[in-house]
Amino acid sequence: MHEATIPHTGARWRRAALLLAAAALLAGCAAAPATDRTTATMPVPVPVPSGMAELSARMSPGINLGNTMEALPNETAWGNPVPSQALMDGYRAAGFRSVRIPLSWRPHEDARHRIDPRWMTHVKEVVDQAQRAGLHVMINTHWDGGWMNHPTYDQQAAIQAQLAAWWSQIAAAFRDYDERLLFAGSNEVGVENSVAPPTPEQAAVQNAFNQTFVDTVRATGGRNATRYLVVQSFSTNIGNAIQFSTVPRDTVPDRLLMEVHYYDPYNFTINGKSSVWQWGRRATDRAASDPWADEAWVDRQFELMKTHYVDHGVGVIVGEYGAYAKPGFPGSEPYIRDWARYVTGAIRRNGLVPMWWDIGALVDRRTGARKDPELIEAIVGAAR
Repeated sequence: MHEATIPHTGARWRRAALLLAAAALLAGCAAAPATDRTTATMPVPVPVPSGMAELSARMSPGINLGNTMEALPNETAWGNPVPSQALMDGYRAAGFRSVRIPLSWRPHEDARHRIDPRWMTHVKEVVDQAQRAGLHVMINTHWDGGWMNHPTYDQQAAIQAQLAAWWSQIAAAFRDYDERLLFAGSNEVGVENSVAPPTPEQAAVQNAFNQTFVDTVRATGGRNATRYLVVQSFSTNIGNAIQFSTVPRDTVPDRLLMEVHYYDPYNFTINGKSSVWQWGRRATDRAASDPWADEAWVDRQFELMKTHYVDHGVGVIVGEYGAYAKPGFPGSEPYIRDWARYVTGAIRRNGLVPMWWDIGALVDRRTGARKDPELIEAIVGAAR
């Protein structure tokens, strides 16, 4: 997800907001923001998970710190405050067990791809806040203007060089962090403004990006030699994960996870202009729903990820998923809770990790208070 002006979207269908984000980037980069240095809460000790299944259970459910540290040109540009300990404690109190922190890096690098130490320090402070709250954490390289969305042979070397430059620095900075910290190599890498399946060339290059990420992190040593690493399918699409993704070679077994995102059906979940506002077997007006993506479709999608990956020792993280209210259809909320409950349950039944996309609608970003207790309970209850 990378749109600043549309509050709830992580898929690649709605691109108008990208122009605004790009304009903000061209306007210039802000100085590194002030950071919350609260240290009142001591770190919560967490034993090393016995394997992928235990790790997945411990991380479920997760929530995204969306439209914040990946925002361009700085982390408050898209309307959210700088993260705080109160927020992370609020996530934990609400029942979430992990947080995905999307990150931008381009506004904080120089011409040689050296990351500003002030930004790296701030990222570490936010990770520390989350870990003090007892959360597992996943950090990534997010959209950053779509610089990776050119999966072609003629641009492969340059993109891989920049990816390796960043991850060598990020991994070195976090070398001593324990298994509660996961690295995710990228986000929704595909072809900008396209949802088409990849060509053979595009699939091969995007798979190569994943391999570069794994090789770079492992080479930094320390706890990175065995850290859990997350790679992505083309456009983080489930169908592409099954048909086109390859699991990177690794120097240690059973430490890789595949990331996909889930926003089916689009007209119900994130298309604010759509009149589709009902979902599932309880829908009373089939003209107001997209029946193709009802419960049976949900089951098939996550069963495919289980049989293709989980059953073969590769974990799966649903790094973004969600459905959001339409102001013009106030009766949509019960269906949204149905969707959240069923989708979260299906993710967990198949051994995957659910991480809800949120930009501040569930938990107050300043106080950590719950803003939508019913939806939170639908998510958290289904993940138990």
